[in-house]
Amino acid sequence: MTRTFFRFIPAMLVCALFISPIYAQDDPGPGKNKPATEKKSGKSFKILTSGKRVTVQSTDNTNTLKQILVWTSSGHRIVEQHKLDATSFDFSVSGIQEKVFFMMVELKDGRRVSEKFGVR
Repeated sequence: MTRTFFRFIPAMLVCALFISPIYAQDDPGPGKNKPATEKKSGKSFKILTSGKRVTVQSTDNTNTLKQILVWTSSGHRIVEQHKLDATSFDFSVSGIQEKVFFMMVELKDGRRVSEKFGVR
């Protein structure tokens, strides 16, 4: 009797080691297993540069640009435009020797997006 008991215990341990990982897997459920390519971009504007000329365009006509702030990489503000309410805004960075700039755009729905861009 004890001999079969001591053979039964290791057999149960081996089965438990192989079966328990199956139950440990989490069920992702509906909508939790989305590929990265389906994520929607939070940016609803695009920055177009042509030399020292910069244009900001809203990609959604219903969500217009409300406010734009542009500053250099050293921290100096060069453009600060409030109460804009337009689908596009253009400005020039002539007279500034820096090549890297940062832009904060506030949209009509209140969302703010910052982006780094460069000019030649």
